[in-house]
Amino acid sequence: MNETDNNNSDIMNEETGNTNGGDEGGSGYEQVCSMCHRPESKCGKVMKLPGGLNICTDCMQKSFDAFNQPGGLDINSLTRIPIARIDLNQLGQGMAPQQGVKKKKPEEKKKEESFSFSDVPRPHKIKAMLDEYVVGQEKAKKILSVAVYNHYKRVFSDTKDGVEIEKSNVMLIGTTGSGKTYLVKTLARLLKVPLAIADATSLTEAGYIGDDIESVLSKLLMAADNDVDRAEHGIVFIDEIDKIAKKQNTTSRDVSGEAVQQELLKMLEGSRIEVPVGSTTKNPMVPTATVDTKNILFICGGAFPELEEIIRNRLKGTNSIGFASELGEASKSADQILQQVTMDDLRKFGMIPEFIGRLPVIATLETLTVEYLVRILKEPKNAILRQYQKLMAMDDVSLEFEDEALELIAEKAMKKETGARALRSILEEYMLDIMYEIPRDNAIGKVVITRDYLEGKGGPRIILRGMDQLPG
Repeated sequence: MNETDNNNSDIMNEETGNTNGGDEGGSGYEQVCSMCHRPESKCGKVMKLPGGLNICTDCMQKSFDAFNQPGGLDINSLTRIPIARIDLNQLGQGMAPQQGVKKKKPEEKKKEESFSFSDVPRPHKIKAMLDEYVVGQEKAKKILSVAVYNHYKRVFSDTKDGVEIEKSNVMLIGTTGSGKTYLVKTLARLLKVPLAIADATSLTEAGYIGDDIESVLSKLLMAADNDVDRAEHGIVFIDEIDKIAKKQNTTSRDVSGEAVQQELLKMLEGSRIEVPVGSTTKNPMVPTATVDTKNILFICGGAFPELEEIIRNRLKGTNSIGFASELGEASKSADQILQQVTMDDLRKFGMIPEFIGRLPVIATLETLTVEYLVRILKEPKNAILRQYQKLMAMDDVSLEFEDEALELIAEKAMKKETGARALRSILEEYMLDIMYEIPRDNAIGKVVITRDYLEGKGGPRIILRGMDQLPG
């Protein structure tokens, strides 16, 4: 009778995909948490409890947190309460067999996530792809294209001849709204590699309130779906890097400035770091993975206010008497000044020499002008105007902007001094009434935005359906 029952249970397990005994036999199913019902591919490795119960680390942590909440169960009082013995081996008896979740085919995953040097475009092709989405910034796009191409050359090169190529981490310097973050996002999307964007302002020295440097890599690991091999070929962009500059004339411990730069040194250069999986903070209950950063491309960006003045003072030289040097430097634009930045200028700004040395490639971005802002409005593949035109097209209404109207929008954006970020807020203000009123009338087929409408001297030009095809 017992042998028959065992045979029947084996047959039932094969039919239902029961994973109580694990997946050692290659059944193609993965275990599921008994509390949150997530498979291992979503919640990570589950712990097996007696009675065929499984629990993931997240649910385990929530259970521990319940004890620490006010009014929660006091675990110390459990010893004073007489409790009957519970056989955990019998706890799962009488319960329905736990249904497993079918695993993805390994060949499909490998096909999606394989990445080789043949997948990396040549520098001129990388720049051509960036040109479709980013207007201007020719030098910065060229520097990024070459740096990325050389970086992946280094990743896939061998060291049999004893020649090891050093890392080419990049520093992006440009005013707010000049396109630093957008450049990196576009680059990662075109290369189809994981990208993590971190804010340096939230980083602090280990042991203080704030994010540790490991949180930067944990974001990259999450972007790679917890695949360590894929994350080790990704890109990390650390924004607002100028905010961790060394504070001048301070007697207190600089836990969010110079200390963070020192903490980032080993990560930028390349080392094996223990990173929490599925969380940005270290916790004894959170599993960790070892990530090697030697093949990760780090790009740091910042506005670096007052750096222009440091460069001007250096270019003037030691002799500040006379009018020639003053007028000569004053005649240069801010872009021309920033292009002459050196490592010594960044050191005077507050970046320590060891940190600057690990970012050998420096790219400066141009300040956006009215002409550039007009081109940003209409030329890129996902230009702001094309987005609004797509929204209106869903109501069968075409949308057009006169050139004079675009110039006025660009002029208003220049006054806000926030770069291209100001364009959308200005357009949202003017397009609110149009996008509210137009869907009411099905007879409207076309809307033309004029400069007079933006200046408050009239309304937009409305063309009814069929009227634009009439002669004359």
